[in-house]
Amino acid sequence: MRYRDYIHEGKERLYKAGQGEQAAQLFMVELCRQKGINLYMDMDEEIDDEIRVDYLEGIHDMEKGKPLSYVLGYESFYGYDFIVNEDVLIPRPETEELVGLVLSLYDEHFGNREHVNVFDVATGSGAIGITLNLEEPKLDVIASDISEKAVQVALKNNEKLGAHVNFIVGNMLDPFIERNLHCDICVCNPPYIPSDEKMEHSVVDYEPHVALFGGEDGLKFYRDVFEKAHFVLKEKAFLAFEMGYDQREALSALAKEYFPQAKICVHKDMSGKDRMLTIEIGF
Repeated sequence: MRYRDYIHEGKERLYKAGQGEQAAQLFMVELCRQKGINLYMDMDEEIDDEIRVDYLEGIHDMEKGKPLSYVLGYESFYGYDFIVNEDVLIPRPETEELVGLVLSLYDEHFGNREHVNVFDVATGSGAIGITLNLEEPKLDVIASDISEKAVQVALKNNEKLGAHVNFIVGNMLDPFIERNLHCDICVCNPPYIPSDEKMEHSVVDYEPHVALFGGEDGLKFYRDVFEKAHFVLKEKAFLAFEMGYDQREALSALAKEYFPQAKICVHKDMSGKDRMLTIEIGF
């Protein structure tokens, strides 16, 4: 059978299973890319045996709802391929926009500095902190996560991509406070989904709940950072957070409560949804 035939079979199987059928073709493209095969030139060629076995195993997993990124074992983020497994969230495109925003504010406030200290809180796969360091080596990044397994994944990504991020295990800002560390920039993509919110099975059945749910109102971990930020922030600093599209009012009010003198802004993502919150202090 040809590559084309297997893609057709994969699409049919995923469709019948109620999964996104386009993942069947994307999966084949990635498998072929790994072996240096130009799928679009070879669609009518007989399929490589190794690819055939891997493809059918992956389709079987995706029929059960496993996300394509976990089947492949990696996800592209800001142009870099990050190792992912079920110990870490799959990096999303909206988080790429958070990275871009942090880099923009870095240029505005600290562009002339030789070294800028950054804390990446709740790092997961390390996607945010590692990307910031790769895009701007002047950013000295320390990243934390409560999950030791997540930190192990992040360490692999750090080595694989040639970044120079330091990682520590601990809950939110606690490990930085314990070590008496201070930062110019604090970036955080915390768990922000309300605990009773219904989610797709492909997310809730496979991605780590500790990185998804932020308490009854989704704001638990923002409160934790806001309460403790004064222990780690330098005199002039900014914080940048990813947020739920419907959390603008509640999160802005919470930020103003803790940072009454700061410049607080909510930023929209490329689809026009409220997605990021920044708090600029001392500028």
